[in-house]
Amino acid sequence: MTQESSLDSIQLNFSPSDLLLLNLALALIMYGVALDLRFNDFKYLAKNPKGFYLGVFSQFLLLPFLTWGLINIIQPPPSVALGMFLVAACPGGNISNFLTNLAKGNTALSISLTGVSSILSIFSTPLNFAFWASMYAPTSNLLREIQLDYKDAFFTVALILGIPLILGVLTHQKFPQLAEKLSKILKPVSLILFTAFIIVAFLGNFDIFLSYISLIFLWVLAHNFIALLAGFTTGKIFHLPLADVKSLTIETGIQNSGLGLVLIFTYFNGLGGMAIITAFWGIWHLISGMAIATLWKNKE
Repeated sequence: MTQESSLDSIQLNFSPSDLLLLNLALALIMYGVALDLRFNDFKYLAKNPKGFYLGVFSQFLLLPFLTWGLINIIQPPPSVALGMFLVAACPGGNISNFLTNLAKGNTALSISLTGVSSILSIFSTPLNFAFWASMYAPTSNLLREIQLDYKDAFFTVALILGIPLILGVLTHQKFPQLAEKLSKILKPVSLILFTAFIIVAFLGNFDIFLSYISLIFLWVLAHNFIALLAGFTTGKIFHLPLADVKSLTIETGIQNSGLGLVLIFTYFNGLGGMAIITAFWGIWHLISGMAIATLWKNKE
């Protein structure tokens, strides 16, 4: 068995209590993000729809299509390809708002896209994943073996993203002063908790990561590059202001890999290639996103 093919058979160490903590951390992060959302943000989208529609196009249509193209070119093991399809089907990562603000992008557009994409992902993530995975023969065969229950997947995404988002918006609407105070606390705390969780999970499977990092790194690098490029190119082609281009680039390039990990450990039993590439995405996109935001913050 080659090193690449062995990825399909390994499993990461991840206990039920670990999964529960990850679910809670993601729900807390989503609630913290939603505390900054106002109903006026959605009115902003109605008045400035171009950037929003292009953001949805870039994230939910262009990125999965480009992912399919990349997978056909590099032809990774089926479990890795399945992980790449899942990452591409996830909504934008919650840290994208912080990075957009650091890059001096359109923060209102970023927050609105994060909120709306999280709601849309209740349906779009399972459907997008199922569609594109079925378009590539090796992953289509693997999916048939696993027999994923998509109704359960819908419920999981709604529970982790949809409910906390609605509660956060309602908290801001009914108790704005409390929401402001909670937001200041939850943003750094939830980010630290999630980062610590990824690091602990990484250390718990250090030997596995060490064995496969030389393969995984290049695949994640290429995948994250096309994600960032998808957002940047979309904004440039349609002549958006630079601040909007920054927002689209970061929103498309920063994916909610935490949600991907929840789905992998809930429905795929920690399938090796899926889990490793998704977990490394969770680390790498923070590095690439921070680098881009730092480079862009003085360019207006």
